Amino acid sequence: MFEQIIAITRNTFYESIRQPIMLVVLLISTVMIILSNPLSAFTMANDQRMLIDIGMATVFMCGALLAAFIATTVLGQEIENRTALTVISKPVGRPIFVLGKFFGVAGALALATLYMSLVFMLVELHSVLQTVRDPLHLPVLTFGIGATIIGIIAAVWCNYFYNKVFASSVICFMTVLLGLAYFFSLMFSHDFTPQPIFTSFKGQLWMALFGVFMAIAVLTAIAIATSTRLGQVMTLAVTIGVFLGGLLSDWYFGQKIQAMKEIWLKRASVQDLTHSEEFIRTIHRTSGEIQTITETIQVADVPLSDMAMGSETLMYYLLNIGYSVVPNFQVLWLSDAVTQEHIIPSSYLLKTTIYGVFCIIFALSAAIFLFQRREVG
Repeated sequence: MFEQIIAITRNTFYESIRQPIMLVVLLISTVMIILSNPLSAFTMANDQRMLIDIGMATVFMCGALLAAFIATTVLGQEIENRTALTVISKPVGRPIFVLGKFFGVAGALALATLYMSLVFMLVELHSVLQTVRDPLHLPVLTFGIGATIIGIIAAVWCNYFYNKVFASSVICFMTVLLGLAYFFSLMFSHDFTPQPIFTSFKGQLWMALFGVFMAIAVLTAIAIATSTRLGQVMTLAVTIGVFLGGLLSDWYFGQKIQAMKEIWLKRASVQDLTHSEEFIRTIHRTSGEIQTITETIQVADVPLSDMAMGSETLMYYLLNIGYSVVPNFQVLWLSDAVTQEHIIPSSYLLKTTIYGVFCIIFALSAAIFLFQRREVG
């Protein structure tokens, strides 16, 4: 079984990175991330915060588009063209087929996300030039441009002499070379003065980028599940809809749930069924500062649902169901913590990772269930 999953995963991975759409999207993301540096200089506040927001949003959006396009291609088109029948009749179980497709696409998207993250980290390391007197970061420019030139030449060489696919070759070469460029850039300051690597290393930013990848992996699983029953256009529509819904989950579901709780709390307060408690919140900043905020909150002595009237209970449960079913990408979006210089606890990243894994398991379970009775012959 594991050999079959590995074989399907490997073939799907190579098939995914060979698709021209991946190279096109990565090229667009590269241009957008690079342009975010000069465009961020027009803010009235902290330019570096704007650069981080734009860069991470670009990685997230381009990753979401790739998840929708590639997942529909590697599974949806195989079903429509009936090429999936040749694999399933080997015999290869349908669950194994779906899992192999997901792992292959997820691996390709991990490579794409790593590439975009390295481009973004190099641009962020260069930082925004707020005035003409600010120096250029020569190591970033030297190593970054050098890696790009060498990567393109190597991909052209492999394509011409060894008949390797240019799209997959350039992505693989560029990812490795940009990783080396980022590593060597960390060793020098802006004028090539040697410095310790961890002086400019942003571990918190890498943690935030990992959260973005988890969100992209969740979208990949959803796209795989949708493509088992729907065509490419509808799968794209559903995946993008879930992407937008996940971004607005807190606003649409969470805000309404909180508003209902506040109404019930006021009713309990009128009936003298509440008491006051002090809530202490501690914020650890990257500068080493520890900020403590003490708030006095009202706590109900009875379950808040006991204060519901009319159809409020039904509405509350429906909102909670929606809030639970729709993936909440806000918990995986950690850019705000980085820009506000808050330390991202490792425990929180672990919780969000577990949340993402459960979302993936749920989506893949739905994919296997939907694919079991799908006609592929």
